[in-house]
Amino acid sequence: MSDYAGQHEVISENMTSQITVDLTRYVQELKQERKSNFHDGRKAQQHIETCWKQLESSKRRFERDCKEADRAQQYFEKMDADINVTKADVEKARQQAQIRHQMAEDSKADYSSILQKFNHEQHEYYHTHIPSIFRKIQEMEERRIVRMGQSMKTYAEVDRQVIPIIGKCLDEIVKAAEAIDQKNDSQLVVEAYKSGFEPPGDIEFEDYTQPMKRTVSNNSLSNSRGEGKPELKLAGKAKGKLWPFIKKNKLMSLLTSPHQPPPPPPPPASGSPSAVPNGPQSPKQPKEPLSHRFNEFMISKPKIHCFRSLKRGLSLKLGSTPEDFSNLPPEQRRKKLQQKVDDLNKEIHKEMDQRDAITKMKDVYLKNPQMGDPASLDHKLAEAAQNIEKLRFEAQKFEAWLAEVEGRLQARGEQARRQSGMYDGQPPPTGHTCAQDRESSPDGSYTEEQSQESQVKVLATDFDDEFDDEEPLPAIGTCKALYTFEGQNEGTISVAEGETLYVIEEDRGDGWTRIRRGEDEEGYVPTSYVEVCLDRNAKDS
Repeated sequence: MSDYAGQHEVISENMTSQITVDLTRYVQELKQERKSNFHDGRKAQQHIETCWKQLESSKRRFERDCKEADRAQQYFEKMDADINVTKADVEKARQQAQIRHQMAEDSKADYSSILQKFNHEQHEYYHTHIPSIFRKIQEMEERRIVRMGQSMKTYAEVDRQVIPIIGKCLDEIVKAAEAIDQKNDSQLVVEAYKSGFEPPGDIEFEDYTQPMKRTVSNNSLSNSRGEGKPELKLAGKAKGKLWPFIKKNKLMSLLTSPHQPPPPPPPPASGSPSAVPNGPQSPKQPKEPLSHRFNEFMISKPKIHCFRSLKRGLSLKLGSTPEDFSNLPPEQRRKKLQQKVDDLNKEIHKEMDQRDAITKMKDVYLKNPQMGDPASLDHKLAEAAQNIEKLRFEAQKFEAWLAEVEGRLQARGEQARRQSGMYDGQPPPTGHTCAQDRESSPDGSYTEEQSQESQVKVLATDFDDEFDDEEPLPAIGTCKALYTFEGQNEGTISVAEGETLYVIEEDRGDGWTRIRRGEDEEGYVPTSYVEVCLDRNAKDS
């Protein structure tokens, strides 16, 4: 596709250099030539109009002189026939008639000359000047037409030159489209985004029909809450849901009876994890239905201390990623750490090359003092050594984290394979699996807990947080959206300008306010995008 677009760019460049530039210059020349031809035409027209005005003027003068001569002749004849007029008056009238007659003759000759001249100019105008101007304009237009044809031919040649390459590009596009492997593409996506989590272990069968002392399994979901110990949860969710295609409310309605909802868990009776694991269950305490346990397994999640605050911090605040990427799933964390180690090694090699170059320059200065002072490079060498040591320390730190993650992933894989072999050959064991060993630390990282005491303490707090997180928060006020906000990050919600929503958690100083739309749609919006009106009673409570 890039080569295909490049050939069209070649066409555009060649058309610009070979056609557009020349045509632009040629159009300017045609404008000047056309302007000159029209100027000659106006000049010839003005000249013939001037000749016509001269002819009209001489004609009117000749007509006036002829009339004056006739009136003078009539006056003379009248005076000559009158016997009462003196001879001097008759002579005077005769001379005046002669003068008028001579003026009429002169006007006649002038009129005849100007008429001949006008006829000649008119003949030249209509048979020579105007046809010549039109012929020049016609020739100009014909040259323009020929030039346009040449430009079209040039365009065809330019396009024809790249047609073979365009054909090859189209063939390669077809070949690439036919070579698409959807399975390989899917595998690439899986490799890029797989979390590395192991599925939870099998649920063990517990026989309630036998009144015998049973060993409490850490992997079992049926630990009685009446024994004074909080049950240990299986590995929780990662960033997504265990059941991504079913809503939580619908899943709960399928797994639990509407007439017998699961009771809230009582607080632990004893803080010690060593409270008689093999003792008999009290018959006075009712056994919880297995469906409730199974429901908890389905919707269980790795609880984190202050989960709301951490989730908001991870999804909304920039630059808050832990240095060891412990907030990521194992496989993604391994990739990030490996990339960081590779980048640090590149930086180390770069600093070492720079140090070697400075050392060589110092040797040159030692051999040729006139080229520079060798002591001036000591601080650069020391700075390079410090940078190398710092980068090596960082690389060792990330390599240790990487080794820890890789070792953990290998251990999980081996343990999963061993469990798979045992399940194929014998009934499920009562020991716990790797699934319940995984627990979330308060900073969002996934660690392996070693002692039951730490597990009980974490799970006791997580147990309360679980129900706090599931219970919807009450509205403490309302807000009106001042601007439209597109919530694209995890934890945010989109709002439209002028929309009114419920406030369920006010701004805690980080610039975000938690709001709700309807009953189940909630998220964070920037505080500056909404106008908040808090209920005083709700705020005080």
